[in-house]
Amino acid sequence: MKYCPKCGATNADSASSCQECGSPLPDIHYSGQNNGSYSDPNGSQQQQQYHQQYHYQNQQAYGYSGQPVPGQNFGIQPRNIVLCIVFSIITCGIYGIYWMIKMNDEVNALAGEPDATTGGMVFLFTLITCGIYGWYWLYKMGERCDRIKNMNGSSNVLYLILGIVGLSIVSYCLIQDTINKRVSQA
Repeated sequence: MKYCPKCGATNADSASSCQECGSPLPDIHYSGQNNGSYSDPNGSQQQQQYHQQYHYQNQQAYGYSGQPVPGQNFGIQPRNIVLCIVFSIITCGIYGIYWMIKMNDEVNALAGEPDATTGGMVFLFTLITCGIYGWYWLYKMGERCDRIKNMNGSSNVLYLILGIVGLSIVSYCLIQDTINKRVSQA
């Protein structure tokens, strides 16, 4: 996986530019050894040092424990929660699907789990399981939101209960509030 140095999005190893923001990605080849060294196809020592620095920055951004470094917001912008609810109602839930997909990917990045299940896959699994996976997703989002807030809370149980009683939109608002607070701190 390559991480975009501009927005922090994950990209395939073969990608030459970021699929989120379009920025060029460095050409990094992992040597496959456990020492974390990179080799450059051109053999330039300056480029190798750049690649090692890039690798170091990614380790610092996500930490060895999977925890993000405070202040890293990956280019995420806060959303107006009221407008998200209004747009979801006006579009008969279509915007709500988009909102859920974006929230999932943003929470994953902020929680230090950029390789977790993508928002598109969450939507697909929820659709296939007639909503049951959506409850599991809310539970996991609660855990990640608590991690983002650096607290040992029980948001996971709250989000799950809200989802089961049909108030998932309230969980969405709480998740978005967590995202908004986190990115406004940076």
